[in-house]
Amino acid sequence: MVTHNCRDRLTAADFEFVVRILAAGRRDSASLAELLTDAETRDTILDHESLFSAVLESGAQLSISPQCYFYILLRHVLKQHGISSRETCDYLASLLEKFSRTEQMRAPGGAGEGTQQYVSDLLLALCTASRSQEFFLRAHIGNYSLFITGVFHDRVEHRSRRGGPDVEFYEGVGAANYHAAAGHRVARDNALAPIYEELSERFHDIRVALNDAADRHLHLDEPSAIILP
Repeated sequence: MVTHNCRDRLTAADFEFVVRILAAGRRDSASLAELLTDAETRDTILDHESLFSAVLESGAQLSISPQCYFYILLRHVLKQHGISSRETCDYLASLLEKFSRTEQMRAPGGAGEGTQQYVSDLLLALCTASRSQEFFLRAHIGNYSLFITGVFHDRVEHRSRRGGPDVEFYEGVGAANYHAAAGHRVARDNALAPIYEELSERFHDIRVALNDAADRHLHLDEPSAIILP
């Protein structure tokens, strides 16, 4: 299950990167390392413009975790688009981290074959799903719809001109399933309900922000195994 835990999974290399970029001296390094252990202060530090610049400038030489990379990058872009929630940013960073590895895109409960995803098949699977299976399927449909329209929007638009579903179709399906998932107990128990509600209500805005990030900053090779319906 994708959840908002990137900031809780920062590695020693991530902390070293932050300290190296922001600290002016040894005393600053020690103070900054200590401040990073406090969640509220850590969040403020991760917003620093210098970290975003360093992520872009370092390129392939950057030795930080995927969760740190995606969080810093998306935090900057999402704020530019008026999306200020750190929890939503954290969730989206986790989504990119997970779905950038195509083997992690497999639908829950065996719906679909491997990483080949047909949203129509996932929607049909909802008809026979148990209550708990329904939650995971709906969350996956929302995640998948947002990922392919956010990162691979050009491909979706190209296929729509040949008769495939367009971006607006995926926006509607994704938003509806995030909204349904938000009402499930699992979402409430894992503090995901507010995130799903924002993803539902602002699906279009968040999709456009991801388009911006993908076009200008992300370098994800298009997974050849992704098959759009």
